[in-house]
Amino acid sequence: MPRTSTRLTFAVLATGAGVFSMLQSLIAPALPTVQHALHTSQSTATWVMTAYLLSASVFTPILGRVGDLAGKKRTLVAVLVTVLAGCLLAALAPSIGVLIVARVVQGVGGALFPLSFGIIRDEFAAAEVAGSISNLSAVIAAGGGVGMVAAGPIVSALDYRWLFWIPVGIVAATVVIALRYVPESPKRAQGRISWSGAALLSAWLVALLLPLSQAGHWGWGSPKVLALFTAAAVLFALWLTSEARSRSPLIDLRVMRQPAVWTTNTAALLFGAGMYAIWSFLPGFVQTPSAAGYGFGAGVTASGLLMLPMLVAMFVSGVLAGRLEPRVGAKALLATGAALGALACGFLTLWHDAQWQIAVVAGLFGLGIGLAFASMANLVVGSVPPEQTGAATGMNANLRTIGGSIGAALTSVLVTGRLQPSGLPYASGYTHGWALLTLLCLAAAGAALLVPARRPAHALDAVPAEPTRTPAPAPVR
Repeated sequence: MPRTSTRLTFAVLATGAGVFSMLQSLIAPALPTVQHALHTSQSTATWVMTAYLLSASVFTPILGRVGDLAGKKRTLVAVLVTVLAGCLLAALAPSIGVLIVARVVQGVGGALFPLSFGIIRDEFAAAEVAGSISNLSAVIAAGGGVGMVAAGPIVSALDYRWLFWIPVGIVAATVVIALRYVPESPKRAQGRISWSGAALLSAWLVALLLPLSQAGHWGWGSPKVLALFTAAAVLFALWLTSEARSRSPLIDLRVMRQPAVWTTNTAALLFGAGMYAIWSFLPGFVQTPSAAGYGFGAGVTASGLLMLPMLVAMFVSGVLAGRLEPRVGAKALLATGAALGALACGFLTLWHDAQWQIAVVAGLFGLGIGLAFASMANLVVGSVPPEQTGAATGMNANLRTIGGSIGAALTSVLVTGRLQPSGLPYASGYTHGWALLTLLCLAAAGAALLVPARRPAHALDAVPAEPTRTPAPAPVR
């Protein structure tokens, strides 16, 4: 493929994945506005986030596997069209129910991550794969930061519906370019889709993530929450049994058991817990009125600007990771990224009385996110067969999401467990929450150190290619 086509292909993949990542966080700061505009309750409005989370968790690994089997470009275009339809429906939604349905449709876009990684591995030159995956990971990480920073100005200047109208235009253009310029990979996995595995995977993910996201409203000891956690455990065991016995499993458990894969996934779970909790609670801390004994009374736009150092640092470190990976290895980058996250949370635990301290924490954590995202993707892609790339990277992204739900739920218990008479949390709740996130990021760094070491030279598919290249010079001589 000509180099110009490679660059255009990357631009298409980065735009699609970046928009989806942005949609994850773009609506969160505007939820009070949505609640007021659509005349609904706070508990109902939170389903705008929950529906998106559940949908993305279900479709990310399933459609990643569909891409491995049916063709990555074909699946990518279908997913982009679905995201376009979801954004259009959300922009026109006359009620909260329609908006929640639109968010479910948008959640299908979670499959853009594994599909994009698979296309890069199949179509790019071997020497370009690690750097391209790192750059794409930087875009994915920065997309979430763009959502936090841009939401306030867009809502203030226009209207919350423009949070979806803008992505409509971007995704529509991306679909047209993808149809014309993204090549269809000739590499296909053998087998068929295990629909029983897909159903069981969807069931246990929903049964696990739903109570984690809603326990604050339902109560951790409520029969509904306990029943769903029990169902999640049973369904997970059934899924493992079904996948182990299937001739064509949705997720090949033998691949998931590889040391490089399970250690990377463990680090993803733990680091995701810290990352999503910071994204969820740091803006709220900044927006708390100073009368509570902490916080700065910042508005949505001002709190978004305090997150700007995180956005810049995520992108810079993600791009830098692609340059460093051939020299130091993805394992070292993942451990460093998780350690930077722990340092940021530790700093926040002890010092959070001035806005410059929040900005420093945001920047440090952003550096960690950029390094961790890029290295996790490269470790998984470099450890699985090409025909398993979509499913394996989809599960890695899913485990980050599951970790994020767990981290946010545990932090919520600490922050909101005891409230002041004004209804605001005590400062100690946030302090305990930051300390917990420090421990989770340290545990992620420990898991990263368990990743088997391999040569920090990039040639993801060099091992199978060597036997065909080595004999070639003999006839020439």
